[in-house]
Amino acid sequence: MVEHQKFMKEAIKEAKKSLKEGGIPIGAVLVENNHIIGRGHNRLLQNQSVILHGEMDCMESAGRLRGEDYQQCTLYTTLSPCTMCSGAALLYKIPRVVIGENKTLSGPEQLLRDNGVEVIDLEMEECWELLEDYIRENPETWESELERVGGETNLK
Repeated sequence: MVEHQKFMKEAIKEAKKSLKEGGIPIGAVLVENNHIIGRGHNRLLQNQSVILHGEMDCMESAGRLRGEDYQQCTLYTTLSPCTMCSGAALLYKIPRVVIGENKTLSGPEQLLRDNGVEVIDLEMEECWELLEDYIRENPETWESELERVGGETNLK
């Protein structure tokens, strides 16, 4: 569990980078054999992108790995991954996804589990507060992004 906390702190650093750049505070790191091999954060707003979620940016920064390398990795993400990011984890057969929180938004975690991926929710208050503060300060931007992907927030 200490290991998970350590790597999630790195994902949180990425989320804060996104926030500092004017983006949505979601971050991720890809870890292989206790070493971070990829880092990323949500760049939808900064890059006017439709795919640069934190997890996708993270996997892109890791570069083209061999299949067996992905199968040794753990993906750490501050928020429950969406369908696109979950699909990428499934495509590359990443066996474990550790999420910081899923109170704000729940992705298709059961889809991951049904396909043999271990999903660990750390339920970290820091991850939740970071995104909740952003949503409170930027409700129109958040709603617009949810609308694009057909998602629903768990916040009332």
